[in-house]
Amino acid sequence: MTNLEDLIRDNKHISILKTAGKLGDSMNISVYLVGGYVRDLLLGKQLDDIDIMVDKDSFKYSKALSIKLNVNKTIDFDKFLTSRIPYKECEIEISNARKEEYKEDSRKPINVQKTTINEDLIRRDFTINTLAMSLNSDNFGELIDPFNGVNDLNSGLIITPADPTITFIDDPLRMLRAIRFSAQLEFIINDDTKNSITKNKDRLKIVSQERITAEIIKILKCNKPSIAFYLLKELDLLNILFPELNVMSGVETINNKGHKDVFIHTLEVVDNSAKLSEKMEIRFAALVHDIAKPNTKRFDQKKGWTFHGHDEIGRRMLYKISKRMKLANELRDYLMLLTKLHLRPIALAKKNISDKAIRRLMFEAGDHIDDLMILCRADITTKNEYKIKKYINNFERVEELMEDVSLRDEMKAFKSPVDGHVIMETFNIKEGKAIGLIKDDVENAILDEEIDNNYDAAFNYMMKIKDKYL
Repeated sequence: MTNLEDLIRDNKHISILKTAGKLGDSMNISVYLVGGYVRDLLLGKQLDDIDIMVDKDSFKYSKALSIKLNVNKTIDFDKFLTSRIPYKECEIEISNARKEEYKEDSRKPINVQKTTINEDLIRRDFTINTLAMSLNSDNFGELIDPFNGVNDLNSGLIITPADPTITFIDDPLRMLRAIRFSAQLEFIINDDTKNSITKNKDRLKIVSQERITAEIIKILKCNKPSIAFYLLKELDLLNILFPELNVMSGVETINNKGHKDVFIHTLEVVDNSAKLSEKMEIRFAALVHDIAKPNTKRFDQKKGWTFHGHDEIGRRMLYKISKRMKLANELRDYLMLLTKLHLRPIALAKKNISDKAIRRLMFEAGDHIDDLMILCRADITTKNEYKIKKYINNFERVEELMEDVSLRDEMKAFKSPVDGHVIMETFNIKEGKAIGLIKDDVENAILDEEIDNNYDAAFNYMMKIKDKYL
């Protein structure tokens, strides 16, 4: 028995691992727990999906294990010598010890062959992920560590087990994984690995946008995402992956008047939002809320540096950025909305707050009003303690007004008394842009308290403004 078994004993997966090992015994197959599971086990982190490696007959073994676990089903990937068991508590992946060959223009292996455990482990991305643990009964819990992964784990280092150039040429996504692990684990990437990332950065062009976006989202889920974005900048990857962020850096001074470094400010906001919420979407909004500042930067002799319209222009930019990054439409619309509105609570906090202004903001933000307020609180990055105190006091007054339950219910239920059907029937028109414009105009008039919130007032107002749109 080993200390590792003691570590596993407290885990809900222990019965699965014991069953997997005993099955290997009966089939004369060596069975290992591998990769991230072992790494996280040693770090004392939350354990999720299970990765198992066997030295032979992976498909036969997977089917037998699925029966033992009463799943009776495997999803086989013949080309990769891998199977997945859709166990109710977690995904269980079983693969043969294997080595792979790659084409120059693709990160997908073209030739997968069975091999030894050591040859399998050396093809993995980083030494901290080359750890394996035997599950067979005679040496259950025995650690296999041929590339000193435990030392690197204890030292907090990200190092490739093989020549980093080979590692990154085979699969360029590993460059992003190195940066993500650095932020996720707060480890340091060693110099040889960093130099190789910069040298091979153009290989990222063969990685699909979906995989790149997935890594960026994983980075945003880290406790301190800025670690990764500073590394992306340092290693010259940001210009390839997210050029709009790359151009944020730098401070320009005219007549002794400078401005914040927008890149540094943005990452401070991202980290602040990470402290305030675990919600990835808020962190993403923090990352892009000032995306248009480089495009809108102007110098005014009296006011100094201005960024007029960066909220609305940022909203428009995000439509194209989201398309390029292949973001889901729901996330795209969320980022566009929060970017458009991110200055509004700040403006309210700086001047006299009216019920009308609160209602309008709550109506426009809809279900995302709480997220917007978190983003705006995260946007406070001044180092002036007096300004922080004054600003926070005003900001909290805005939040208190927005916590009015009846007002929230009113804004959720609010809609124009004249809907699209009424507009189409009254003016004998078909669906189109004009209907939305008329409806928005009526709603705005009600929110601005120009007219009462009832059908007659709304209908009469509609008749007055119809010529603007028809």
